[in-house]
Amino acid sequence: MANLKAIRDRISSVKNTRKITEAMRLVAAAKVRRAQEQVLRTRPFADRLARVLQNLESRMGFEGADSPLLAERRPVGTITLLVVTGDRGLCGGYNANVIRRAEQRFAELKGQGFTVDMVLMGRKAITYFTNRSYPIRATFTGLEQVPTSQEANEIANEVLAEFLSASTDRVEIVFTRFINLVSSQPVVQTLLPLDPQGIASSDDEIFRLITRDGRLGVETGKVENAEPALQPDFVFEQSPEQLLNALLPLYLANQLLRSLQEAAASELASRMTAMNNASDNAKALAKTLTLDYNKARQAAITQEILEVVGGAAAMG
Repeated sequence: MANLKAIRDRISSVKNTRKITEAMRLVAAAKVRRAQEQVLRTRPFADRLARVLQNLESRMGFEGADSPLLAERRPVGTITLLVVTGDRGLCGGYNANVIRRAEQRFAELKGQGFTVDMVLMGRKAITYFTNRSYPIRATFTGLEQVPTSQEANEIANEVLAEFLSASTDRVEIVFTRFINLVSSQPVVQTLLPLDPQGIASSDDEIFRLITRDGRLGVETGKVENAEPALQPDFVFEQSPEQLLNALLPLYLANQLLRSLQEAAASELASRMTAMNNASDNAKALAKTLTLDYNKARQAAITQEILEVVGGAAAMG
């Protein structure tokens, strides 16, 4: 009976665990939808800003513009890596993959002779790199799981101040690019200096979360190329430097926001997939344990019958 009780307790524990993982999967799925809606809401502003910069570049040319934010022949001695992870686990290999990619990039840059430090976002990255004595410039925690423009602006202002003060000569962000609900890829993207050439390219994609046959899925769509926003007869009263100094910080904050949105969508999708797998495993384990319990119970009943029969035969 003790063995039966142990199996019964384990079945109960597995079923309770499955309830938790299923609830976490549903929460992650709902938040993925919110992340999708946020991307779609911020897309019009991002597209318009990108096209304005494209038209300014075609009309004026950025080569002669004296803006410290643009790609130029500034000697690079110090490079800052902005690493984006989550504050929590239970999302498969999401955090581990980002951290591994950041370590690889750090080693590559150090091997080329650059001085490298880090700006860390998320408790997982902070805990990992702090315990290993990496040079850390700043840390950010407690961010919303669905990023906001206010948070992106605060981080962009911090990074921009370091770049303009020549404390760092180049800023790269390591984040996870969202591909679909079951696939994401850690990538490295340059934030500063800015190079607005070819932004909003024709192969840029956005994702839309859909429901098909009762199951979640993702469809991607190409960004539609709009007509030029600026007409050829436009006359600018401001100098190119004034226009760029006003628009480029917005472009930087928008690039950072899109990276955070991609990372958030990847984390939520990874958590949803991990919890779905955990729920399936718990269901299979509960089924196996139930079979074991029935077999053990049948064996116990058979043993009791044999004991009764044997006792009756001995008395006769």
